[in-house]
Amino acid sequence: MDISAAELLQAWEDGASLHPVRKALLLLNTAWPEIALTTFGETSIGERDAYLLTLRQALFGPTFTGVGSCPACGEPIELSFRVEDIRALPPPHESDALEIALDSCRVWFRLPNSLDLLAVASHRSVDDARRALLLRCVLDVESEEGRGAHELPEPVERALVEQMERADPQANVQLALDCPGCGHHWLQSFDVFPYLWQEIDDWAMRTLNEVHLLASAYGWSERAILDMTARRRGLYREMVI
Repeated sequence: MDISAAELLQAWEDGASLHPVRKALLLLNTAWPEIALTTFGETSIGERDAYLLTLRQALFGPTFTGVGSCPACGEPIELSFRVEDIRALPPPHESDALEIALDSCRVWFRLPNSLDLLAVASHRSVDDARRALLLRCVLDVESEEGRGAHELPEPVERALVEQMERADPQANVQLALDCPGCGHHWLQSFDVFPYLWQEIDDWAMRTLNEVHLLASAYGWSERAILDMTARRRGLYREMVI
């Protein structure tokens, strides 16, 4: 995986108005052009996010930092963790088709992917989108009552979601946090893509500012400036300032 400053800047520009899922796929296809875009779209959410973690580490290093707040007392919490702290190894699957059996119902299913998320993105209700996503992933149902995918009992649907999370742990990263003020302990969901895209957005604005500064000072083209290493651009910027 090798992505240049010019390629990353182009991906940032091209992705500005896209749905977040499409932005993520665009980034991955820019970083790994040898892998077909449809492959990233059809891989599970956790596998996709594992690629995003690898890309994030290559671009900005292994450490994440941020600020949150305690849900119990509201005290600000400083967060710091590393890529390896949240990288999850999925359990081995003998095939793409997984199954659960509960009471008199057996369900065969696959893991959700980015194409599924895009397909349900137009649903206004979170519950409707969640159910539509579940139905897309059900491959077959066998039950004594002759139930179809649309008629799964709530306990079976709940068990299905839980099994999906166990089979694709990278898709549901939970940070275990403690408040130093009140001692409250809670789990906080972490989605790597919004964090990464914000970093890229900040980087792009800084880089464009550097290009403007150096082009104005030396008359160099954008391509010539972007082809420099970040260190060299920074040194020239300090000379101009």
